[in-house]
Amino acid sequence: MILTVTPNPSLDRTYEVHALKRGEVIRAETERMDPGGKGVNVSRAVAAAGQRTVAVLPLGGAPGALVADLLDVQGIEVAPVPITGATRSNIALAELDGVLTKINAPGPELSAQERELLLETVRAQSGDADWIACCGSLPRGLEPAWYADLVARAHSAGKRIALDTSGPALLAALREGPDVVKPNAEELAEAVGRPLATVGDAVKAAEELRETGARAVLASLGADGQLLVDATGAWFGTARVDAVRSNVGAGDSSLAGFLIAGGRGPEALASAVAHGAAAVRLPGSVMPTPADLDPAAVTVTREVPVDRELTEPVS
Repeated sequence: MILTVTPNPSLDRTYEVHALKRGEVIRAETERMDPGGKGVNVSRAVAAAGQRTVAVLPLGGAPGALVADLLDVQGIEVAPVPITGATRSNIALAELDGVLTKINAPGPELSAQERELLLETVRAQSGDADWIACCGSLPRGLEPAWYADLVARAHSAGKRIALDTSGPALLAALREGPDVVKPNAEELAEAVGRPLATVGDAVKAAEELRETGARAVLASLGADGQLLVDATGAWFGTARVDAVRSNVGAGDSSLAGFLIAGGRGPEALASAVAHGAAAVRLPGSVMPTPADLDPAAVTVTREVPVDRELTEPVS
């Protein structure tokens, strides 16, 4: 079982539009409403793969109730933490050429009691968890060290932790040795405090995160592929993708694929790449099922193209 923790979940509305033109009335081609938040998306991808997952998340107000209902429909067990504030609502505008514009609300502020109840709920639900995936931004009321506390508590209980966050929260948690961290290229550059222009730059940055405490680094490099850097060295994975429809939740789907495949080694990286590639071919934040995967399109190798320039260099 994979337990996910989403401290700042959301109700996500995604609209596909022909083109985004500022100041004009834009008619949507399609509309979707999904439970959102990085950990929520990981649970959705795990459930779509036919495996059990439990989602721990603070929920409040009408949006929170709707998030719980939507997760239940998708066969995801929800362990809600009741809060007085309302769960945030986010909007994503997906243009037909693949460009995505997102508007993310700040979310509610958690009280001291709600913060502790969130940690206690994770402990209570983690008994038979193979992995605990802690994902996303922290809401108001949670200090950057909150994830570090969660990692420490999980390790003391003998559990493995996957962490997908950024900024001060990521840096604070590294000292507790999360089993795997999953930054994208921008988050990786931010963590090491310098630009990334090549795949080799990304490898060096991932190695630095390992030196700081992460046991493994699964880095998404967008169209350039994915890196896995662990105690055995570096692996590089890519997949053929004919067309990108939406990249919403693609990184979360990749993390789910990595954990589903055991969370270690080239086989897990191949699963991560396959899930991410499948996700970008689907609308909105739809998570791929096994039928959507194309393992034959995936290549994983030790021969990391360190001199290859990133399609979108990160400064």
